[in-house]
Amino acid sequence: MFSEFITQLTTALQNPLPGKEVQIKMAPYHSKVNEKFKDRTEKAKTACVLVLLYPINNIPHIVLMKRPSYDGHHSAQVSFPGGKRESSDGSFEFTALREAQEELNIEPATVEIVGRLSPLFIPPSNFEVLPFVGICMTRPDFIKDPKEVDAILEFDVPFLLSNNAIKSKKMLLSAGFNFETPYFDIKNEIVWGATAMMLFELRTILKEI
Repeated sequence: MFSEFITQLTTALQNPLPGKEVQIKMAPYHSKVNEKFKDRTEKAKTACVLVLLYPINNIPHIVLMKRPSYDGHHSAQVSFPGGKRESSDGSFEFTALREAQEELNIEPATVEIVGRLSPLFIPPSNFEVLPFVGICMTRPDFIKDPKEVDAILEFDVPFLLSNNAIKSKKMLLSAGFNFETPYFDIKNEIVWGATAMMLFELRTILKEI
């Protein structure tokens, strides 16, 4: 039952988190990239994302979004809903909920934050990401903001836990790095880098459950 699953997940999130030891397993294999996933710098900015779980036919699901193509670090990449903390935001949790509402029409009043995953520093954009785990007892009425979201990706937790979810391929970045990287293959989209690292920590926690 979804409610029992949420009870177990909430309890698990109160325990010490797997953290960087697990996150790094989904980092790019290229040493010059991998070595950069260290502690945040003093000048790092803060971003907050929402890791949302909700039921479809009583099966827990997760939502991701694909960003449009643009001239920037995360062009056309798949991510959790979320974004930069604004000075007017009352809390980090508020930032995650505000961004999720703006990007995917997720109503904050329907979301219960049940815990957090480990913070993750993203070197290319100089952001430290704070992932908040939230639940909705029914599937949200997702509506994408066309300026910020190109596509909505929904998938179930059993798929996340399956062996077929994780693959590996060679990637070439605009900066000239050519490297092998693990990634999640979700709805034929390549989910890699920071999002994959956060997803893998969640996967590790869920496997314990």
